[in-house]
Amino acid sequence: MSLPTSTFVTYSAVGNREDLSDMIYRIDPVDTPFMSGVDKEKATAVNHEWQTQALAAADNSNAQLEGDDPNTNTTTPTVRLGNLCQISYKVARVSGTQQAVDHAGRDNELAYQEMLKGLELKRDLETILCGTNQAKVAGNTTTPRKSASVLSWVLSNTSKGTAGGAADPAAADGMGTRTDGTQLAFTEVRLKTVLSSIWGNGGKPGTIMTGAFNKQVFSTFTGRSTAIEESKSKKIVASVDAYESDFGKLKVVANRFQRPRDVLVLELDKWAVAYLNGRNMISIPLAKTGDSDRRQILAEYALVARNEKASGGVFDNTSS
Repeated sequence: MSLPTSTFVTYSAVGNREDLSDMIYRIDPVDTPFMSGVDKEKATAVNHEWQTQALAAADNSNAQLEGDDPNTNTTTPTVRLGNLCQISYKVARVSGTQQAVDHAGRDNELAYQEMLKGLELKRDLETILCGTNQAKVAGNTTTPRKSASVLSWVLSNTSKGTAGGAADPAAADGMGTRTDGTQLAFTEVRLKTVLSSIWGNGGKPGTIMTGAFNKQVFSTFTGRSTAIEESKSKKIVASVDAYESDFGKLKVVANRFQRPRDVLVLELDKWAVAYLNGRNMISIPLAKTGDSDRRQILAEYALVARNEKASGGVFDNTSS
């Protein structure tokens, strides 16, 4: 078959209108399970502080004489802890011309870019809070303040490498960081060790967070060593989303923004993000300095470790 002579076709045409969909497709992940799962607090100072309380150890020799004149027991004082508010922001800037022209998929270019920067900032915060081995930094006129991350607080209930200098932070005060060691396999035995330790310290964790590789390793633990085929629904189930431990049921969550080598075992209500007054993901119009408009999307926040003994971690895991 051949084209009839003098037939005018699209290959030669000049005036055809473009066909551009009014949809914009985005696949980059914006789910932030740690930030979504913990509480939010209000901070009223750059150094946000809180207190923890411990009880005296149980006394198995507490037998007293009849009619005794009792002595006063030693008082256990509270422990005062704190973290510093860190400032993170993104800036969107759009020229006057770009604002004026017709757009596909959005009516207002500045508002669209502002929305994207907000999503990017949210991802940054998730990474900083639970995916960075970061101690708090007081900062000065040339150094920004930093908030200690989860890894800087978790101390009491851990399983870590046995070589390569692996070490927990020196104290659960946000002042130090973890020392990464030689990586080894993530196993159910190591997880059970951490769960037992948390339970012994009074914690009741409900969430296990992993990276992609160790989420798949988790799905091979006891009772799930082989895939199960459900004939009626014609699907194969080869994953674990909940773990029934000796100390309670835990939800298993994959987190794209934590370090792949870490598995966090968290009692989420013992963690919070404190935002400084009026500084929770706000949009600030910046001064106009030319033919463009700018918006600053900003958060000033601190991680609150209400009691790190309620959580733990399996660290130095292989990640590939």
